[in-house]
Amino acid sequence: MANTGLSASEKRVAFSLASVFGLRMMGLFMIMPVFALYGQHLTGYSPLWVGIAIGAYGLTQALLQIPMGILSDKYGRKPVILAGLLLFAFGSLVAASADSIYGVVLGRALQGMGAIAAAVLALAADLTRDEQRTKVMAVIGMCIGFSFALSLLVGPIVAQHLGLTGLFMLTAGLALLGMLIVQLLVPNPVTHAPKGDTVAAPAKLWRLLTDAQLFRLDAGIFILHLVLTAVFVALPLDLVDAGLAKEKHWMLYFPAFVGAFFLMVPLIIIGVKRKNAKGMFQLALLLMLASLAAMALFSHELWVLSAAVVLFFTGFNYLEASLPSLIAKFCPVGEKGSAMGVYSTSQFFGAFCGGILGGSAYQLLGATWVFFAAMILMLLWLLLTLGMQNPVMLKSYTLEARVDGREQAREMASRLAELAGVAEAIVVLEEKVAYLKVDEHFDLREARAVLGSAD
Repeated sequence: MANTGLSASEKRVAFSLASVFGLRMMGLFMIMPVFALYGQHLTGYSPLWVGIAIGAYGLTQALLQIPMGILSDKYGRKPVILAGLLLFAFGSLVAASADSIYGVVLGRALQGMGAIAAAVLALAADLTRDEQRTKVMAVIGMCIGFSFALSLLVGPIVAQHLGLTGLFMLTAGLALLGMLIVQLLVPNPVTHAPKGDTVAAPAKLWRLLTDAQLFRLDAGIFILHLVLTAVFVALPLDLVDAGLAKEKHWMLYFPAFVGAFFLMVPLIIIGVKRKNAKGMFQLALLLMLASLAAMALFSHELWVLSAAVVLFFTGFNYLEASLPSLIAKFCPVGEKGSAMGVYSTSQFFGAFCGGILGGSAYQLLGATWVFFAAMILMLLWLLLTLGMQNPVMLKSYTLEARVDGREQAREMASRLAELAGVAEAIVVLEEKVAYLKVDEHFDLREARAVLGSAD
């Protein structure tokens, strides 16, 4: 009987790479809840430049996410990951030594240039079996969520005791710790996972950008991270005005995020049981809209702002967790790497635009209009979901194909498509793999029999 659990090596891969990813994301996130409050001594401080500093990493991340993934395919995953972490550490040191807000912006942009997300996920794919890959990716995804929650706790505490300089020094240290984990704990890959699963193919990007369902999801993650970044330009200042001392912000953020995580679980369960992901998706958007309205209209009522933060993170957590799986369900078979490349680029570009929008709206019109602008964007996203389809519950498989010619590849794909439970099938001669999307009626043995018949 086949082993359905992670092997010892796969567990090591999952938790070591999740740690690397989490340490780096924590370094990026810790500044968000504190910079508007603790950066006021910097030369050139203004709400606009606060927003730019918070979101600057997003621009360089967006520009380099896909190229860094392609470089990892050419020069190796580990060298690209190590170079990215070193660049991230350097950017942290630049920000730590800055006495002006412009120096912090430069440091944050350098941090973002260490765009290792695609390379880390590709390395995870290289080191795991196809049937266990989803579990490993889920561990990494959970660690990213945990790192965000932890950053809301650690950021304000570190900033209180060590200031922004200490905060950026800590992020540099986290990056160096990540480099040690990569070197000492992560195994060296001996093969590459199929490119269609891991690395973006530039030739396919335009077609994926213009796919109606994928566009809704890419636009959604853009808006979600735009709103998140914009909110954290204004919210910390509003909380101080409402009577919550900046040293105590972690007492609100961390419990609110954890509580919101548990409130999110029923949305996931109901969506799966009723096969209504679209309905739960729209409910999460409505929760975020309600929270933003409360932030805009009751900015001096601490208890209202506290409840709004819980609602905000409930919707945010659900959407952040759901979007990657929806991308995988809607993307064409064999093009997950490219689809995730577009998705990640949209996510980081949204963070950059959120900093610009949040900072400029706060500087010109005040905090209330930051939240109103965010509401308009969330309403636009809600309108986009009206044409969204409920995804069909399909699993993806990437199987080895013993194929020697294009005619044989076409014949294999045709035979696979005729099997019970197969929704999509493609055989790629150059990679010698078959990509399948299947339902519960699929029999893996039948597919392996087809793919093993090289004659």
